Amino acid sequence: MNRRSRPPLLLVVLAMFGVVLFALPLLGLLARTPWRNLPSLLSSGIVVDALRLSLIASIGATVISAVVGVPLAWLLARVDFPGRRLVRGLVLLPLVLPPVVGGAALLFALGRRGLLGEPLYEATGLVLPFSVWGVILAVTFVAMPFLVITVEGALRNLDTRFEGAAATLGATRWVVLRKVTLPMIMPSISAGLVLTWARALGEFGATVTFAGNLQGRTQTLPLAVFVALESNRDTAIALSLVMVLVSLTVLVVLRERWWKTW
Repeated sequence: MNRRSRPPLLLVVLAMFGVVLFALPLLGLLARTPWRNLPSLLSSGIVVDALRLSLIASIGATVISAVVGVPLAWLLARVDFPGRRLVRGLVLLPLVLPPVVGGAALLFALGRRGLLGEPLYEATGLVLPFSVWGVILAVTFVAMPFLVITVEGALRNLDTRFEGAAATLGATRWVVLRKVTLPMIMPSISAGLVLTWARALGEFGATVTFAGNLQGRTQTLPLAVFVALESNRDTAIALSLVMVLVSLTVLVVLRERWWKTW
């Protein structure tokens, strides 16, 4: 490395402080992890119930996001309609909105006395809060924007000449979408789905506000960590370590794919 290509020393020092800021909490977690008791801690009933519900909720949120989020991303990327900026802002709002506020908004809208929840309860007897479906809905609300923003970015950067060539050869719009568009953006869809799943797995605020924290019913892994911090710190540390490792693995694996979609 020649002298001109060397980074300024001040920038390197400041960057290292940034690295320490993010690495130090993880090191602290690793230092306090009860490695010998880790298998027994992770096999307890509370942990198993929380893990089961987290997997159900995160996978359910990912499926719903795929069914709804991909068409929504296509609409935002390809259709110029009045109010598109407002719709995009509403879709991306959960990214910047405090999750607790999102959970409260869901409660006021879909709770038993909510705007839509009350007529839904009177018609069907369905109560979304404090149920598994409430957990799935809460984590979907928070996690789906990750899929939408990833797929929309891919669609905007897609070379439309391939779609135009297929249309010229007589392919219908559905054939072009199924045979050309979706295969070309499939890596971005896959990345968005994994990010959505990871975000849904770690959701806390919207879940506890809208669905509650009932063990075996609505208590996900993050909620179990919160409760364990007050009663069994070793269990909380073990659960935290598992979630950190899962999230870190997802981010490392998808780093290049994530940034290429922007």
